[in-house]
Amino acid sequence: MDIVIVGAGKVGQTLCEELSQIHNVVMIDLSSNLVDELMNKYDITGMVGNGASIDTQKEAGVEHADIFIAATDSDEVNLISATLAKKLGVRHTVSRVRNPEYAKQLDFMRNALGISLIINPEMAAAMDIARAIRYASASNVETLAGNRASLVEVDITDKSTLNGLSLSDFRTKYGSVLVCIIDRDGDVFIPSGSDTLQANDKIYVAGLPKDMTTFHRQIGNSEKAIKSVFVLGGGKIAYYLFKLLEHTHMDMKVIEHNLEKCEQLSAEYPALKVIHADGTNPDILDEQGLENYDAFVSLTGVDEENLIASIYADKKGVRKVITKMSRTNILKVLDTKQLKKIVTPKNLIASQISRFVRSRANAQGSRVEALYRVAQGKVEVLMFKVSEQCHILDRQIKDMPLKKNLLIAYILRQGKIIYANGRDSLQADDKVIVITTNKHFSDLEDILDK
Repeated sequence: MDIVIVGAGKVGQTLCEELSQIHNVVMIDLSSNLVDELMNKYDITGMVGNGASIDTQKEAGVEHADIFIAATDSDEVNLISATLAKKLGVRHTVSRVRNPEYAKQLDFMRNALGISLIINPEMAAAMDIARAIRYASASNVETLAGNRASLVEVDITDKSTLNGLSLSDFRTKYGSVLVCIIDRDGDVFIPSGSDTLQANDKIYVAGLPKDMTTFHRQIGNSEKAIKSVFVLGGGKIAYYLFKLLEHTHMDMKVIEHNLEKCEQLSAEYPALKVIHADGTNPDILDEQGLENYDAFVSLTGVDEENLIASIYADKKGVRKVITKMSRTNILKVLDTKQLKKIVTPKNLIASQISRFVRSRANAQGSRVEALYRVAQGKVEVLMFKVSEQCHILDRQIKDMPLKKNLLIAYILRQGKIIYANGRDSLQADDKVIVITTNKHFSDLEDILDK
């Protein structure tokens, strides 16, 4: 597919890395340095210019493109760029919109301007954080098949009842709860029944919500619900997060050094405790009773500040610590075992756009309807809609030549979740959840080792 991206910032750079491996990508940005840097790093075409200019778009061949993505730092430039691209004849347009005022009218803008997808990194991050807060005992959580199933990360300690348990015994003991992924010292793989769980493993288990609740209780990992949240940084992510949590009756506090942001948050959320201070100062955190809160969320615009504050919160005994990171390369040179939950907005949006691109790449086949990345992005969880043209219909899973490091986890059929085993087969209109370390699947038949 031919894809044009406007904006070489964090999101644009991540999209170049993501999409250039299998698509023809043109990057447009006003900075010649950024364009040159991306051209040297990835197999893309670069153009220096204003993406909201019709002449620039024509020169980039937008009228012949399949997808146009506007990801600059300006909502208005993105909306104008996407509208022009649509008028020029591009098939699908994607626009990044971050302003909370616009967030209230996204559906109207999408319909009025003909934009296929509107993305909001801060909103996506807030939703991810809110989900993590609701699952108090899990480091990372993804909801699958329209919230019918959950994929939850669990840490195995020396004293865990899971330590030394074979997966065959795990299935006997815990029934329909499925171990889908093991992360062992950075080596991430899809396990088989002969594998054994070990101390210090990170595992991802999937199951129905009621089964997951029982599982956490059985392994002694069912912590009390989070009732209080302490947030450092009152930017856009915090704004959206408080909107998501305001009806939960949680005790919420935010520390922000910018007075104007404090006033805005206080006016919008009367029940929120807003503190105008420098929250990166440990003494201030202590004065505000950090250790008495169930969860701490660090959302400043500086990664180093978020890291230090999160490590401090962990040392103070806060149960749930969530850290926003933009530059994940920092984590490669630091021992950050205290950081249980890391949120990276650009990666969340890259996954969202990748899902959109893959679904359009094979609109007539068994296309991708959902895409999640877990285990530091090393594993993809995909949900495919099975089409009538699929060549593996009515074929038992045990007879399929599946690629290595791949698991067919669940089948969703007429609203019912089916735990997939070797005797099951796929039917038209099924939705099937595939978990794999392979990359770039866009059709269900990609799972076959042809």
